Amino acid sequence: MSGREVRRFVDELLAGKKSTGFRPDDVEAEEMRTAIELRAARMGSDAPSEDFLSSLQRKLAAEMDEEPEPDARHGTGYRRRNLLIGTSAAAAAATVGAVVDRTLIGSGQPASPPAAQQQPLSPNTGAWLPIARSTDLAEGSTIAFDVGTVNGFVRRDKGNPVAVSGVCTHQGCKLWLDAPAERLRCPCHSTSFSIEGEVVTHQLKVAPAPLPTVQVRENNGTIEVYAPTEPA
Repeated sequence: MSGREVRRFVDELLAGKKSTGFRPDDVEAEEMRTAIELRAARMGSDAPSEDFLSSLQRKLAAEMDEEPEPDARHGTGYRRRNLLIGTSAAAAAATVGAVVDRTLIGSGQPASPPAAQQQPLSPNTGAWLPIARSTDLAEGSTIAFDVGTVNGFVRRDKGNPVAVSGVCTHQGCKLWLDAPAERLRCPCHSTSFSIEGEVVTHQLKVAPAPLPTVQVRENNGTIEVYAPTEPA
């Protein structure tokens, strides 16, 4: 049996196809046994057993240390490790790759990207600007503000003012407050955010980032936001 026939047998076995019968010699039998073990690992549980991986590692190490063994049937310089190592490495990589795919994706579903984190609006230079009187902002209420360089929405939560940007993170459209639904809505692509700035609904292929927070404070009966200063 030629090296090409052995490779065909191994390829068919790993692909799950029916192989043609033949009478292997000792060298070919060893190659076939390795392919069968690899095939069994791929068809079994989601991950190869520790015993299998340890056995494969020892086998590959032994083959790498082995001196060339000429074989008259395969020509001068033929090494039986060539086919065995190539087959083992390729099949082992395919086995591990399949396990990783199943672990990361699972049930054939595409992996979801991690959700973006809400970031603060941090201008290099800015100033505290008044946006409302403290008495205008009752507990649980939300009001819009616009100081020129930044606009947004401020609410009172557990006694403290909290503010978010009023600009959609998709394409910069100006949001409007839907007070009854407690939503900040984008008129451009039907995206909506919670009062806290988290994405609630969207029709985009990828969800936009949550709204940046805006620094806000209460100072002597006045609510102020830290806004970028206009260039001189």
